[in-house]
Amino acid sequence: MASFRVKGGQRLKGEIQPQGAKNEALQIISAVLLTAEPVHIKKIPDIRDVNKLIELLADFGVQIEKTGPESYIFTAKDVNLDFLESDQFKEKAASLRGSIMILGPLLARFGKGKIPKPGGDKIGRRRLDTHFIGFQKLGAKFDYHIGTGFYNVSAKELTGTYLHLDEASVTGTANIIMAASMAKGTTTVYNAACEPYIQQLCKMINRMGGKISGVGSNLLVIEGVESLGGTEHTMLPDMIEIGSFIGLAAMTQSEITIKDARIDQLGIIPDTFRRLGINLEFRGDDIFIPAQEHYVIDSFIDGSILTIADAIWPGFTPDLISIILVTATQARGTVLVHQKMFESRLFFVDKLIDMGAQIILCDPHRATVIGLDRAFPLRSIQMTSPDIRAGVSLLIAALSAEGTSTIHNVEQIDRGYQYIEKRLNAIGAQIERF
Repeated sequence: MASFRVKGGQRLKGEIQPQGAKNEALQIISAVLLTAEPVHIKKIPDIRDVNKLIELLADFGVQIEKTGPESYIFTAKDVNLDFLESDQFKEKAASLRGSIMILGPLLARFGKGKIPKPGGDKIGRRRLDTHFIGFQKLGAKFDYHIGTGFYNVSAKELTGTYLHLDEASVTGTANIIMAASMAKGTTTVYNAACEPYIQQLCKMINRMGGKISGVGSNLLVIEGVESLGGTEHTMLPDMIEIGSFIGLAAMTQSEITIKDARIDQLGIIPDTFRRLGINLEFRGDDIFIPAQEHYVIDSFIDGSILTIADAIWPGFTPDLISIILVTATQARGTVLVHQKMFESRLFFVDKLIDMGAQIILCDPHRATVIGLDRAFPLRSIQMTSPDIRAGVSLLIAALSAEGTSTIHNVEQIDRGYQYIEKRLNAIGAQIERF
């Protein structure tokens, strides 16, 4: 188990380039299974979860050519479906939650797919019903075998239909889009997720010859086509990493420029951090965060305590709730952080409390943060990263604390952030991996 030794209290300064979007990458890379033709993908983040998915595709027989540090050409011409029956597939797919994304394209192109119960962060219940209900309504048969732990789907032919999703699941929407892209007839998806990741997937499939309209809304119309061809695709920068760097700059009183941020795709993320009192300046497509000794949390118009809650897009993304929470600890003022979607995602605040943060965990979904305007700096401790986003939040806390902290289980952080210690050390951080 790898660990970080983090010397806090260092002010950072410089430019940092966000990686390609992890959540987009898992969908886009799975979508190469929709065609036998080459698909060239750029800005692929070099992180554990994405690399494991690429390795899984290689095991299926997908030809993979690395054309640059963040660029690959995938050719899924000869896909070995027998690999689905192997112990190796069960072991690898079960260790990666993103493996669920291969089901839609396998079902669309080959009429069958299976997946063991996927792993992932322990942040609460993460049900898969939306995926399989959607497949069933498109005409697939579904069964879950308790003995083997496999979810199985199969269909001689998928047929377009009307779908009103029970939840606007991002991965569920993506899987249904891929399955419906080659179904017979027209599929209408209402209450579809409309995150930038979904928009990117739809645009890519349309370039491959698909026919998807309503992109960017929660009502998608997908006209099935007989086959899809190759294309090129470039990932968006990772909005979660961008938000993490904004919080990092504020907490460590640092002057940081986030390069090529695709500000037009960030939704309300910049304004949400501004409500914490953080100054942001847009310089073209870069975000400049000046060094701030103090930042003051806003209140609602009637003077009541600000609440920041996660929501489906275009609301505030749940992946940044933990970053908002840790950033608020050094502000002046009070904020109620409401994590609606996952009941275990706030279970890292005990570490922040041990560091001296003033936080009241109201229940599994809500925490009140009382910012003391740096009157009492956070202190260094030993801690363990419970999941990707909490892990980075604890790293940010450690970088702002007095003394040297130790963070264990940083492989969790590696699943979502590429070379994080090297990139932060390049702008003045002191993080040692051991």
